[in-house]
Amino acid sequence: MQTNDQLAQWDRDSFFHPSTHLAQFARGEAPQRIVTGGEGCHITDREGNRLLDGFAGLYCVNVGYGRKQITDAIARQASELAYYHAYVGHGTEASITLSKMVMDRAPEGMARVYFGLGGSDANETNIKLVWYYNNIRGLPKKKKIISRWRGYHGSGLMSGSLTGLELFHKKFDLPLPQVVHAAAPDYYRRPDAAMTEAEFTAWLLSDLEALILREGPDTIAAFIGEPVLGTGGITPPPAGYWAGVQEILNRHDILLIVDEVITGFGRLGSMFGSDHYGLKPDLITIAKGLTSAYAPLSGSIVGQRMWDVLCQGTDENGPIGHGWTYSAHPIGAAAGVANLQLIDEMGLVENAGRVGAYLRAKMTETLGDHPNVGDIRGEGMLCAVELTSDRATRAGFQPVASAAGKVVAEMLKRGVIARAMPQADMLGFAPPLCLTEGEAETIVRVTAEALRTVLG
Repeated sequence: MQTNDQLAQWDRDSFFHPSTHLAQFARGEAPQRIVTGGEGCHITDREGNRLLDGFAGLYCVNVGYGRKQITDAIARQASELAYYHAYVGHGTEASITLSKMVMDRAPEGMARVYFGLGGSDANETNIKLVWYYNNIRGLPKKKKIISRWRGYHGSGLMSGSLTGLELFHKKFDLPLPQVVHAAAPDYYRRPDAAMTEAEFTAWLLSDLEALILREGPDTIAAFIGEPVLGTGGITPPPAGYWAGVQEILNRHDILLIVDEVITGFGRLGSMFGSDHYGLKPDLITIAKGLTSAYAPLSGSIVGQRMWDVLCQGTDENGPIGHGWTYSAHPIGAAAGVANLQLIDEMGLVENAGRVGAYLRAKMTETLGDHPNVGDIRGEGMLCAVELTSDRATRAGFQPVASAAGKVVAEMLKRGVIARAMPQADMLGFAPPLCLTEGEAETIVRVTAEALRTVLG
């Protein structure tokens, strides 16, 4: 197939790619792929390769690729009104309609939604609102945020600090001092292999309580967490964890921010992860599944008790001093309206629960006895396979993440995209919510073939 080789060189000479080894890419040593199209759960590149996308881009193309209902909505909006701002009470039909649709789907107790562009800026918004909230309440010392190690909340200054992954801190002078981290709720990586799940939950809650008392409850403003750890390992919480966390937070007057950038709008087989685990958040972070990434859009859904105080603050101090030029951008909002309609019409929330469970069951059936598979886990349309050099000790490979990277590369040769998760040897899967059982079987078969090729 004839390709535009100049384009490939422009890419290496001009494009600063995120989360990339910059020097290797510039020298031509790192892989390069120029994507040209997509349909359903597959993408195509300019070399003519058709690849089953087992990670939905970055957990985000929930409805699948090539959905004309969404692209037509974007085109109509761009033709009628490509942009207008949302400041001082301005709105568009798309932004107002999407606000209503989001709130109709949000967990009980939520009041309003503020729109941004990406999950990172939504979490920056969340922290500003938390600080404003406590200042209005006359609690100026109550400003620290508890996150978890292995959590992912973005790569800005505050959002990157909240992220509990070394890669996002190293050489960036992060985390900022207002952020402290609690232990990751990962049962496979429990500190004592003899712990039962209930004992591990109790240990986590004790660790959290000790952290709060050590820092001082009067200094802790909020706790942020993903319902299921995403980039940190696709790790569901142990039983009883979230109920215990909420009891501790309520006792110490600490707000709960639930980061649903990955889990929102169906990925767990529930509309929101908060519903899935019985959470009662004060703020919810949304992005990815809001538009299935057909256009950039994020949101901060504000709970009623926070909203009441924010309104009090503007009565006392005038208009709130926060906003983005592209907040509630009408093109993004139009994509969101069409996307949420499509999620309902295609029954994708139910499909995510059913086919996601099938994917994990097949993965366990096929790979559960492999000597280098330590754990297979997930929830809804999320699945992870954690690799180990020794099942008895749960030891990893050296260098770290080397085995997962090789397995993912072998899978790519066989036409399936998976993700080598950062900082550990884990294979990550987060396919579009429209995945079929046949496509799930393909993912499992190719994973098994690649694992045998790399590790025997």
